Amino acid sequence: MSGTRLRRSTFLGVPLDPLTMEESVARCRELIAAGRPAQHVVLNAGKCVLLEDEPDLRAIIAGCDVVNADGQSVVWAARWLGVPVPERVAGIDLMERLLGVAAAEAWPVFFLGAKDEVLADFEAEVRRRLPHLIVVGRRNGYFRPDEEPAVAEVVRASGARLLLVAISSPLKERFLARQLHRMGPLLAMGVGGSFDVWAGRTSRAPRFMQRTGLEWFYRFLQEPRRMWKRYLVGNARFIRLVLRRGSKADRIVG
Repeated sequence: MSGTRLRRSTFLGVPLDPLTMEESVARCRELIAAGRPAQHVVLNAGKCVLLEDEPDLRAIIAGCDVVNADGQSVVWAARWLGVPVPERVAGIDLMERLLGVAAAEAWPVFFLGAKDEVLADFEAEVRRRLPHLIVVGRRNGYFRPDEEPAVAEVVRASGARLLLVAISSPLKERFLARQLHRMGPLLAMGVGGSFDVWAGRTSRAPRFMQRTGLEWFYRFLQEPRRMWKRYLVGNARFIRLVLRRGSKADRIVG
């Protein structure tokens, strides 16, 4: 995407970059090369619903440098509303691609989030897959608001160029909005439950369920008591949001 104008669109009132996986990787590489703090974020059905309950998050997402459609439901809904999203860019897949680039380009990487035991297993799996990756630090995701500046300073002092953040929303977005400027020239990327998957604590849906937009249902079957409200109630709310916006086609803004 070097030299190409970023085609930023809006979806349900927030920015969305209609990028392919390859374009997303290229954009992230450009941001890391630019030598300034930058942030990547994803939109899925759950986050779109969260934005209705937490309207201050809209401004945070609007300030992010890359906003990908992670969730087939967002891709389908965006296309129905006239936003030309070419494909789903799943956060866990982009994370894997960027870790590979980081290993090849010698970008130092910092892992932030999850529990200590999950972090340890995640890092062990990363080192198994990518033995040349430079890991400069890791920290669990459990800290108080008054500890945030110290956490940001640890990240800055590490010299990381890529920061992977496995903290739940909206805590992750608010933490980065407050502290990203303290962390030095890096790309911060929220990765959801990706640490747990690589650590072997949870598993991804089969490929056919990913392709057909049923990955959420697979997650629901794994943890029905914890996920029923998030997915069944949340997805119903997401559908209502899309239908309500259906008579007002979103427009290209960038």
